Amino acid sequence: MRALIVDSSAPSGLRLGETEDPTPAAHEALVRVTATSLNYGETAHRNEAPDGTVLGWDAAGVIERAAADGSGPAAGTPVVTIGEAGGWAELRAVHTGMLGTAPAEADPGPLSTLPVAGASALRALRRVGDTLGRRILVTGATGGVGRYAVQLARLGGAYVIATTGDPAAHGDGLRALGADAVITTPDEITEPVHGVVDLVGGPQLVQAFDTLAAHGTLVSVGHVTGQPETFPFGALYGNAGRHERSIVTFHLLEHPDLTPDLTWLAERLTTGALDPQIAWRGGWDRAEEAVAALLERRLHGKAVLDIG
Repeated sequence: MRALIVDSSAPSGLRLGETEDPTPAAHEALVRVTATSLNYGETAHRNEAPDGTVLGWDAAGVIERAAADGSGPAAGTPVVTIGEAGGWAELRAVHTGMLGTAPAEADPGPLSTLPVAGASALRALRRVGDTLGRRILVTGATGGVGRYAVQLARLGGAYVIATTGDPAAHGDGLRALGADAVITTPDEITEPVHGVVDLVGGPQLVQAFDTLAAHGTLVSVGHVTGQPETFPFGALYGNAGRHERSIVTFHLLEHPDLTPDLTWLAERLTTGALDPQIAWRGGWDRAEEAVAALLERRLHGKAVLDIG
Protein backbone atom coordinates (compact mmCIF):
# COMPACT_ATOMS: atom_id res chain seq x y z
CA MET A 1 0.00 0.00 0.00
CA ARG A 2 0.99 3.63 -0.31
CA ALA A 3 1.60 5.69 2.81
CA LEU A 4 3.26 8.81 4.16
CA ILE A 5 6.40 7.32 5.63
CA VAL A 6 8.80 8.90 8.10
CA ASP A 7 12.03 9.66 6.23
CA SER A 8 14.62 11.79 8.02
CA SER A 9 16.32 12.59 4.69
CA ALA A 10 13.20 14.25 3.22
CA PRO A 11 12.75 18.03 3.64
CA SER A 12 9.50 17.57 5.59
CA GLY A 13 10.62 14.38 7.33
CA LEU A 14 7.98 12.48 5.35
CA ARG A 15 7.76 10.92 1.91
CA LEU A 16 4.98 9.27 -0.05
CA GLY A 17 6.03 5.68 -0.70
CA GLU A 18 5.20 1.99 -0.48
CA THR A 19 5.03 -0.10 2.68
CA GLU A 20 3.48 -3.39 3.78
CA ASP A 21 -0.27 -3.68 4.34
CA PRO A 22 -1.26 -3.86 8.02
CA THR A 23 -2.29 -7.21 9.48
CA PRO A 24 -5.37 -6.70 11.68
CA ALA A 25 -5.74 -8.50 15.00
CA ALA A 26 -9.01 -10.34 15.64
CA HIS A 27 -10.57 -7.28 17.32
CA GLU A 28 -9.46 -4.90 14.56
CA ALA A 29 -11.19 -3.87 11.33
CA LEU A 30 -9.25 -3.11 8.18
CA VAL A 31 -10.19 0.36 6.93
CA ARG A 32 -9.61 1.81 3.48
CA VAL A 33 -8.61 5.39 4.36
CA THR A 34 -9.80 8.27 2.19
CA ALA A 35 -8.89 11.29 4.35
CA THR A 36 -6.74 12.16 7.35
CA SER A 37 -6.26 15.31 9.39
CA LEU A 38 -2.98 16.49 10.86
CA ASN A 39 -2.49 17.22 14.55
CA TYR A 40 0.27 19.47 15.81
CA GLY A 41 1.66 16.94 18.29
CA GLU A 42 2.16 14.02 15.90
CA THR A 43 3.50 16.36 13.21
CA ALA A 44 5.93 18.25 15.43
CA HIS A 45 7.40 15.00 16.80
CA ARG A 46 7.39 13.01 13.55
CA ASN A 47 11.20 12.87 13.35
CA GLU A 48 11.38 11.13 16.72
CA ALA A 49 9.92 8.02 15.06
CA PRO A 50 12.21 5.58 13.20
CA ASP A 51 12.44 5.89 9.43
CA GLY A 52 9.76 3.81 7.74
CA THR A 53 7.13 4.46 10.43
CA VAL A 54 3.58 5.31 9.34
CA LEU A 55 2.15 7.90 11.73
CA GLY A 56 -1.32 9.42 11.91
CA TRP A 57 -3.89 9.50 14.70
CA ASP A 58 -6.97 10.58 12.72
CA ALA A 59 -8.49 8.97 9.61
CA ALA A 60 -11.82 8.50 7.88
CA GLY A 61 -12.73 5.92 5.28
CA VAL A 62 -14.69 2.71 4.66
CA ILE A 63 -14.48 -0.74 6.26
CA GLU A 64 -12.51 -2.93 3.86
CA ARG A 65 -12.73 -6.05 6.03
CA ALA A 66 -14.72 -6.45 9.22
CA ALA A 67 -13.06 -7.60 12.45
CA ALA A 68 -12.61 -11.36 12.66
CA ASP A 69 -14.15 -11.55 16.14
CA GLY A 70 -17.45 -10.14 14.86
CA SER A 71 -17.17 -6.81 16.66
CA GLY A 72 -17.65 -3.51 14.87
CA PRO A 73 -19.40 -2.62 11.62
CA ALA A 74 -19.62 -4.63 8.40
CA ALA A 75 -17.54 -4.18 5.28
CA GLY A 76 -18.58 -1.14 3.26
CA THR A 77 -19.55 0.97 6.29
CA PRO A 78 -18.25 4.57 6.32
CA VAL A 79 -16.25 5.16 9.50
CA VAL A 80 -14.13 7.66 11.37
CA THR A 81 -11.15 6.22 13.26
CA ILE A 82 -8.47 7.00 15.83
CA GLY A 83 -5.30 5.18 16.83
CA GLU A 84 -1.73 5.69 17.97
CA ALA A 85 -0.42 5.46 14.38
CA GLY A 86 -1.26 4.24 10.88
CA GLY A 87 -3.69 6.94 9.77
CA TRP A 88 -1.43 8.33 7.03
CA ALA A 89 -1.88 5.30 4.77
CA GLU A 90 -4.30 3.73 2.30
CA LEU A 91 -5.13 0.91 4.73
CA ARG A 92 -5.38 1.01 8.51
CA ALA A 93 -6.03 -1.69 11.11
CA VAL A 94 -8.23 -0.21 13.86
CA HIS A 95 -9.50 -1.48 17.21
CA THR A 96 -13.29 -1.63 16.75
CA GLY A 97 -13.75 0.37 19.95
CA MET A 98 -11.78 3.22 18.38
CA LEU A 99 -13.97 3.81 15.36
CA GLY A 100 -17.39 5.32 14.84
CA THR A 101 -19.84 4.87 12.00
CA ALA A 102 -20.69 7.82 9.78
CA PRO A 103 -23.69 8.73 7.63
CA ALA A 104 -23.37 7.47 4.06
CA GLU A 105 -23.48 11.01 2.65
CA ALA A 106 -20.72 12.35 4.94
CA ASP A 107 -17.59 13.90 3.40
CA PRO A 108 -14.57 12.00 4.81
CA GLY A 109 -12.45 15.16 4.91
CA PRO A 110 -14.44 16.91 7.64
CA LEU A 111 -14.98 13.56 9.38
CA SER A 112 -11.24 13.10 9.70
CA THR A 113 -11.01 16.23 11.89
CA LEU A 114 -13.16 14.64 14.59
CA PRO A 115 -11.19 11.91 16.39
CA VAL A 116 -8.51 13.74 18.37
CA ALA A 117 -9.99 17.25 18.34
CA GLY A 118 -13.68 16.46 18.65
CA ALA A 119 -13.44 13.48 20.98
CA SER A 120 -10.93 15.27 23.24
CA ALA A 121 -13.27 18.25 23.53
CA LEU A 122 -16.28 16.03 24.20
CA ARG A 123 -14.53 13.94 26.85
CA ALA A 124 -13.07 17.02 28.53
CA LEU A 125 -16.49 18.63 28.82
CA ARG A 126 -17.89 15.41 30.26
CA ARG A 127 -15.21 15.59 32.95
CA VAL A 128 -16.27 19.17 33.68
CA GLY A 129 -19.83 17.94 34.27
CA ASP A 130 -23.13 19.70 33.73
CA THR A 131 -22.78 22.67 31.37
CA LEU A 132 -26.39 23.81 31.07
CA GLY A 133 -26.56 27.39 32.32
CA ARG A 134 -22.95 27.22 33.54
CA ARG A 135 -19.96 29.41 32.76
CA ILE A 136 -17.28 27.44 30.88
CA LEU A 137 -13.80 28.71 30.01
CA VAL A 138 -11.90 27.30 27.02
CA THR A 139 -8.26 28.40 26.88
CA GLY A 140 -6.34 28.27 23.61
CA ALA A 141 -9.65 28.20 21.78
CA THR A 142 -8.32 28.78 18.26
CA GLY A 143 -6.80 25.29 17.97
CA GLY A 144 -8.63 22.22 16.70
CA VAL A 145 -9.70 20.96 20.14
CA GLY A 146 -10.56 24.47 21.28
CA ARG A 147 -12.87 25.18 18.37
CA TYR A 148 -14.78 21.95 18.98
CA ALA A 149 -14.87 22.63 22.75
CA VAL A 150 -16.44 26.04 22.17
CA GLN A 151 -19.10 24.54 19.90
CA LEU A 152 -19.88 21.59 22.16
CA ALA A 153 -20.05 23.73 25.29
CA ARG A 154 -22.50 26.03 23.54
CA LEU A 155 -24.56 23.03 22.37
CA GLY A 156 -24.61 21.98 26.03
CA GLY A 157 -26.18 25.28 27.06
CA ALA A 158 -23.11 26.94 28.54
CA TYR A 159 -22.04 30.56 28.64
CA VAL A 160 -18.70 30.14 26.86
CA ILE A 161 -15.60 32.24 27.47
CA ALA A 162 -12.74 31.67 25.03
CA THR A 163 -9.14 32.82 25.26
CA THR A 164 -6.91 33.51 22.28
CA GLY A 165 -3.62 35.34 21.86
CA ASP A 166 -5.22 37.68 19.32
CA PRO A 167 -8.89 38.46 20.03
CA ALA A 168 -8.94 41.15 17.34
CA ALA A 169 -8.06 38.57 14.66
CA HIS A 170 -9.99 35.57 15.96
CA GLY A 171 -12.78 36.99 18.11
CA ASP A 172 -15.44 37.13 15.40
CA GLY A 173 -14.70 33.56 14.33
CA LEU A 174 -14.92 32.24 17.89
CA ARG A 175 -18.14 34.12 18.53
CA ALA A 176 -19.58 32.59 15.36
CA LEU A 177 -18.81 29.16 16.81
CA GLY A 178 -20.63 29.98 20.05
CA ALA A 179 -18.27 31.93 22.31
CA ASP A 180 -20.11 34.57 24.36
CA ALA A 181 -16.91 36.35 25.34
CA VAL A 182 -13.39 36.32 23.84
CA ILE A 183 -10.44 37.44 25.96
CA THR A 184 -6.67 37.17 25.94
CA THR A 185 -5.94 35.46 29.28
CA PRO A 186 -7.97 34.05 32.19
CA ASP A 187 -6.85 36.83 34.53
CA GLU A 188 -9.32 39.11 32.71
CA ILE A 189 -12.23 37.10 34.16
CA THR A 190 -14.05 38.85 37.02
CA GLU A 191 -16.79 36.30 37.76
CA PRO A 192 -15.96 32.68 38.67
CA VAL A 193 -16.47 29.92 36.11
CA HIS A 194 -17.84 26.45 36.76
CA GLY A 195 -15.48 24.57 34.46
CA VAL A 196 -12.33 24.99 32.39
CA VAL A 197 -11.05 23.12 29.35
CA ASP A 198 -7.37 24.13 29.35
CA LEU A 199 -5.49 23.66 26.08
CA VAL A 200 -2.50 25.84 26.90
CA GLY A 201 -0.85 24.74 30.15
CA GLY A 202 1.86 26.69 31.97
CA PRO A 203 0.99 30.01 33.62
CA GLN A 204 -2.37 30.18 31.83
CA LEU A 205 -3.48 26.94 33.51
CA VAL A 206 -2.61 28.47 36.89
CA GLN A 207 -4.61 31.58 36.04
CA ALA A 208 -7.53 29.49 34.82
CA PHE A 209 -7.62 27.43 38.01
CA ASP A 210 -7.87 30.65 40.00
CA THR A 211 -11.12 31.50 38.16
CA LEU A 212 -12.91 28.34 39.29
CA ALA A 213 -15.96 28.56 41.51
CA ALA A 214 -16.54 26.11 44.36
CA HIS A 215 -16.78 22.50 43.12
CA GLY A 216 -15.48 23.59 39.71
CA THR A 217 -13.26 21.37 37.58
CA LEU A 218 -10.33 22.21 35.31
CA VAL A 219 -9.52 19.57 32.70
CA SER A 220 -5.92 19.80 31.50
CA VAL A 221 -5.76 18.74 27.84
CA GLY A 222 -3.05 20.79 26.09
CA HIS A 223 0.49 21.83 27.00
CA VAL A 224 1.59 24.04 24.13
CA THR A 225 3.65 26.54 26.14
CA GLY A 226 6.22 24.01 27.31
CA GLN A 227 6.31 25.95 30.59
CA PRO A 228 5.76 24.52 34.07
CA GLU A 229 2.62 25.05 36.11
CA THR A 230 3.87 26.85 39.21
CA PHE A 231 1.17 27.62 41.75
CA PRO A 232 1.80 30.41 44.27
CA PHE A 233 1.50 29.60 47.95
CA GLY A 234 -2.14 29.47 48.96
CA ALA A 235 -3.50 28.89 45.45
CA LEU A 236 -4.83 25.48 46.46
CA TYR A 237 -6.46 26.64 49.68
CA GLY A 238 -10.18 26.00 49.82
CA ASN A 239 -10.86 29.47 51.16
CA ALA A 240 -12.97 32.43 50.03
CA GLY A 241 -15.91 30.09 49.39
CA ARG A 242 -14.07 28.27 46.59
CA HIS A 243 -13.52 24.82 48.08
CA GLU A 244 -13.39 21.37 46.50
CA ARG A 245 -12.03 22.58 43.15
CA SER A 246 -10.37 19.93 40.99
CA ILE A 247 -7.69 19.55 38.33
CA VAL A 248 -8.03 16.39 36.23
CA THR A 249 -6.27 14.93 33.19
CA PHE A 250 -7.01 12.18 30.70
CA HIS A 251 -5.36 10.47 27.76
CA LEU A 252 -7.80 9.84 24.93
CA LEU A 253 -6.05 6.78 23.47
CA GLU A 254 -6.33 4.94 26.79
CA HIS A 255 -10.10 4.70 26.30
CA PRO A 256 -10.97 2.04 23.67
CA ASP A 257 -14.67 2.81 24.06
CA LEU A 258 -14.94 5.76 21.71
CA THR A 259 -17.42 4.27 19.25
CA PRO A 260 -20.52 6.04 20.67
CA ASP A 261 -18.69 9.38 20.90
CA LEU A 262 -17.26 9.23 17.39
CA THR A 263 -20.59 8.14 15.93
CA TRP A 264 -22.44 10.95 17.73
CA LEU A 265 -19.89 13.52 16.58
CA ALA A 266 -20.05 12.26 12.98
CA GLU A 267 -23.81 12.65 12.97
CA ARG A 268 -23.66 16.20 14.33
CA LEU A 269 -20.97 17.15 11.85
CA THR A 270 -22.95 15.79 8.91
CA THR A 271 -26.11 17.67 9.88
CA GLY A 272 -24.17 20.93 10.23
CA ALA A 273 -24.51 21.21 14.01
CA LEU A 274 -20.70 21.17 14.20
CA ASP A 275 -18.27 23.06 11.97
CA PRO A 276 -14.95 21.23 11.31
CA GLN A 277 -13.12 24.53 10.75
CA ILE A 278 -10.90 23.22 7.95
CA ALA A 279 -8.18 25.79 7.23
CA TRP A 280 -6.24 23.76 4.64
CA ARG A 281 -7.19 20.81 2.43
CA GLY A 282 -5.35 19.08 -0.39
CA GLY A 283 -4.02 15.78 -1.71
CA TRP A 284 -1.49 13.88 0.37
CA ASP A 285 1.11 14.56 -2.31
CA ARG A 286 1.06 18.10 -0.83
CA ALA A 287 1.79 16.88 2.70
CA GLU A 288 5.01 18.90 2.90
CA GLU A 289 3.04 22.11 2.30
CA ALA A 290 0.48 21.21 4.97
CA VAL A 291 3.12 20.25 7.53
CA ALA A 292 4.97 23.53 7.05
CA ALA A 293 1.80 25.60 7.42
CA LEU A 294 0.84 23.73 10.58
CA LEU A 295 4.22 23.91 12.28
CA GLU A 296 4.68 27.58 11.41
CA ARG A 297 1.33 28.32 13.10
CA ARG A 298 -0.11 29.72 9.87
CA LEU A 299 -3.25 27.59 10.24
CA HIS A 300 -6.06 28.40 12.65
CA GLY A 301 -8.15 25.31 12.12
CA LYS A 302 -7.57 21.82 10.80
CA ALA A 303 -5.40 20.61 7.92
CA VAL A 304 -6.91 17.74 5.91
CA LEU A 305 -5.15 15.44 3.44
CA ASP A 306 -7.21 13.54 0.89
CA ILE A 307 -5.68 10.09 0.41
CA GLY A 308 -5.38 8.26 -2.87
